[in-house]
Amino acid sequence: MGAHRGRSMIQYCKTSDNAEVVAICDKEQYLLDEVAADLKEFPITYYQRFDDFIKHDMDAVVLANYANEHAPFAIKCLKAGKHVFSEVLPCQTMKEAVELIEAVEETGLVYAYGENYCYMTANREMKKLYEAGKIGEFEYGEGEYVHNCEPIWPEITYGERDHWRNNVFSTFYCTHSLGPIIHMTGLRPVSVCAFEGTLNERRDRVGAKAGQFAVEMVTLENGGIVKSIHGDLYTNSIWYSVYGSKGHMESAREAAGAGHMERIYVYADEYSGEYANRPVDSYLPAERNNEKGNGFGHGGSDFYSMYYFIEKIKGDKNADTIDVYQALDMGLPGLLGFRSVLNGSKPVEIPNLRDPAEREKWRNDTACTIPSAAGDQLLQTRIGGTPDIPDSVYDAVREKWEKIRKERK
Repeated sequence: MGAHRGRSMIQYCKTSDNAEVVAICDKEQYLLDEVAADLKEFPITYYQRFDDFIKHDMDAVVLANYANEHAPFAIKCLKAGKHVFSEVLPCQTMKEAVELIEAVEETGLVYAYGENYCYMTANREMKKLYEAGKIGEFEYGEGEYVHNCEPIWPEITYGERDHWRNNVFSTFYCTHSLGPIIHMTGLRPVSVCAFEGTLNERRDRVGAKAGQFAVEMVTLENGGIVKSIHGDLYTNSIWYSVYGSKGHMESAREAAGAGHMERIYVYADEYSGEYANRPVDSYLPAERNNEKGNGFGHGGSDFYSMYYFIEKIKGDKNADTIDVYQALDMGLPGLLGFRSVLNGSKPVEIPNLRDPAEREKWRNDTACTIPSAAGDQLLQTRIGGTPDIPDSVYDAVREKWEKIRKERK
């Protein structure tokens, strides 16, 4: 579901030997036409209505629709007997988080969260090293996902005032930065203090109502701390750094020209306390030299997230998927982080929704910045309130999008 972002998953099924696409759904007919033109040799059925699509004979559904609408569709798919691969983010409200967990538990089907940044070359290597005890117990980490989307805003929002990207809050899209550290350590977040950027010129001129960027300081269950930063700062940057009781490891910065995020640096001793003569080990992981993900987006990570999902369905209990509990470990710091922002960046406790008793407090909590989901619990979109952006801004973005579409045709 979702013929634009879904193209990467479609590409996986075209080239793999363990899955095939049988149906594609999108509300936009022109996108279905474009995809169909690329897949003429495959017997695929195309749908514009989800209610028709979900009746198709298929084992699993990939949700590549709008980022704030994944949970309701995931629940519908699970209840229809379909395994689910959900793109980011897992949900937009605490109510949806509770309902999503319970749908997975009730159906017993596979739910895999597609946080592809967990499967980038350096991050997969860091996970292996951490699980092997190379750097000891986690103490502190940083995750950075900075993506200046202003140049591509017409292509991803189409000038629509109500598009989700124009209306979600600053801490929402946090799992690209926080997720890899949660995944590699396996630790659960227990509290969050969050902060929002207030210089919003680039956001205002494209019609985005959230703060320009956000920082979450997340405390994990073992007392370790993660700094997560994401948003539309001026230049793109992807970077991860993890400190443990016996050492430190980090990926190369995107702009460093040292392997484009694939190179890893490890500074560790084998026994805590032996600090003398420890060399920095800098290398490109061996897996990069035999990269199954060549040609796939996000550094090949789009391949691995799908591969493990299919293998889990086929019965591999050890397939490295991100289950619903860890998906929410990655997402809840963003949902609750915005409440911290609005409350002077004071700490907010993160519930353990694995415990049914902890779910009750949140079962009817719909607080968010999307009116259709929030109901009477609608939140402002920024620290200073929800900005009043004139129609002329969206008209200008839409004109740019129409020009781009015409040139592509």
